[in-house]
Formats: sequence, C-alpha cells, structure tokens
Amino acid sequence: MKKYIVYQIDSFTKEKFKGNPAGVVLNADGLSEQQMQSIARELNNSETAFLFESDSPNYDGQIRYFTPTKEVPTCGHATIGAMYAKAREENLDSCTLNYKTQIGVLPFDIEKSNGDYLISMTQGKFELSPEFDGETKQHLLTALGLELSDLDSRCPIQIASTGHSKVMIGIKSRAKLNSLDPSLEELKSLSENIGCNGYFVFTFDSDSKDILTYGRMFAPAIGVSEDPVTGNANGPLGGYLVRHQIITLQNNSFEFTGRQGEQMGRQGEIKVAVSVENGLPVKIKIKGNAHAVFRTEMEI
Repeated sequence: MKKYIVYQIDSFTKEKFKGNPAGVVLNADGLSEQQMQSIARELNNSETAFLFESDSPNYDGQIRYFTPTKEVPTCGHATIGAMYAKAREENLDSCTLNYKTQIGVLPFDIEKSNGDYLISMTQGKFELSPEFDGETKQHLLTALGLELSDLDSRCPIQIASTGHSKVMIGIKSRAKLNSLDPSLEELKSLSENIGCNGYFVFTFDSDSKDILTYGRMFAPAIGVSEDPVTGNANGPLGGYLVRHQIITLQNNSFEFTGRQGEQMGRQGEIKVAVSVENGLPVKIKIKGNAHAVFRTEMEI
C-alpha cells in the first residue's frame, strides 16, 4: 500500500466552488493506467492530473490527464491546478518547471506573490483545420439548437487546437449562449465523424471592457457534458482570432481575458496571450489563479 497525495483545485478563480475543478495526484509513480482511470472516475472532475518524477535530465517531471472515461493528451485547467497544488505542497518560490506531456515538453510558470500563486501554461503548437462543409455545419447547428442567424459572420466554424482540439463556434448573443441546451447524443455522434470531441461556443457580447469573450464548452464524447472554464478552448480561440484578423495586434502580440462557466454557476476567468510572427500565432500561453478546495491522502 502507498499513500498518494490528492488535491482538489478550482482553477481560473480565487473563490472556492467557482471556476473549473480538477483533481491532482502529486506523487503518481507506481499507479497503473487502470488505477489512474479509476481515480479520475471516482473524483469525477472533467479532468484529473497525475504527476510523475522525471526519467530524464531534459525535463522536471511528467504529467498525464484523465477524464472520468479516458486519457486525454493535455488539459489547461488541470495543469493550472496541478502546478498550483505542487507549489503549495512544496512551498515553491517563483520558477519555471518543464513537464513532459503527450504533446511534448512544455514550460509551466509558477509566480509566487503575497503567499499565493499565479500559474501560466505554454500550450502546444496552434493548428487550424478547414472550415466545416455545409452538411457538417448544419448537423452541428441542429445539435446545438442554433440557427444560421445566430452565428457571428466573422467566425467560420472550424477546429482549432493547441494539443487537444475544439470546434470554434462564434455567435452573436450572450443570452443565446446561456440558453443553449444541446443534444449531447448528437454532439457525441458528430465527434466520431469529425475527429474532435469538444465544442466551444463563444460570443463577444460582453458588458465589461475587461472581458472580451464569454463561452461554453461541451465534450460528451469524453464524458464531459459541459466544462466550466476550458484552457484548451480559450487558448486556441486566441490563435483563431489572430488568424482571422478579428482582433487588433499590439506589438506582434494579442492578449485577452475570457469568461466561462456563467450558466453553470462556476464562473471563472482565463487570461490568454498570443505571440505573433508574420501574422501567424507562434506561441500561446494561458494564465490563471487557483484555489485549493481540499487535500487528502488515498491508500492504494
């Protein structure tokens, strides 16, 4: 039997029970894949992160991510939560840790200030797939309960990714966003056809100059009916907005704050920074606060 240190962290918020909850196992060495999947199912967050010791001088550790039903290659809010839990557990000073993920070795920045931590994650390479054809687009709109007239004409429907892809769907109205009640079975079926399990619906309909977008993200194909605040949706959204020249660059960079989770009562905010070269996104970072809900130990 070994004691595993387990945290529950609310990411992209400073408030308990807001933002996006993630499970974290800090000392996961020795766990089998089946055990990790069982722990993720038991904690029942959209993702649980498992931290392992490094097996190479080229990085500081390894990290794996599981939803309640399957492993995924990367996860924004669970990374924020994992680094926050590690920083608290080890009383770290400000530093950068390089962790091996399924999409490569990525730097995670830990910034200590006034006894608390702010976490930044550099995401994977930005990629953008072709715009959906008419039939696929209509299938998606029907599943989401949207009409063509609801769409923001500046925003083509297509898949964007920084390691774990999401479909980008821009709409005009925040009221419409919050009223969505999609057919999860239809979205799940569509995921099999398009090779993408997440659907990020967003709008620029904001009443705050500090908040550029509001969003909701559905991923029933991986056991996540709705995710409160999604790093692997808001990050790619930044690259998407740059590619379509929907925003204005400042010194070859673009930064914005997105808000998500409003309809779920788990509102949180995520800061996104995009570095641009020759009009193309070359690096995307997400940043957020976090709050520790509990720490416990699990014997396996």
